[in-house]
Amino acid sequence: MSTSSSAFTEPDRPTNLQIRFLTIGGSSVDVTGPGHSSDKHRWDCHGCKDTSRYPEENHLWDIREKANTHAGLCRAIPLT
Repeated sequence: MSTSSSAFTEPDRPTNLQIRFLTIGGSSVDVTGPGHSSDKHRWDCHGCKDTSRYPEENHLWDIREKANTHAGLCRAIPLT
């Protein structure tokens, strides 16, 4: 019998990663962009592959709530 320390591994972190949320399915939702003063942020789910409705048209303070809401609802599990 083999044992595993973890069922899933964390995806690579992009260089412009601002926030990472964990979904209830065990996947990750990444918020990427240049930082606080920009409106060029987006979120992408590693589980269900959903993404921002208006990519790169959101400030960090605004998209944080949208990404967290998605993470709280998404049940998709990571496949890689």
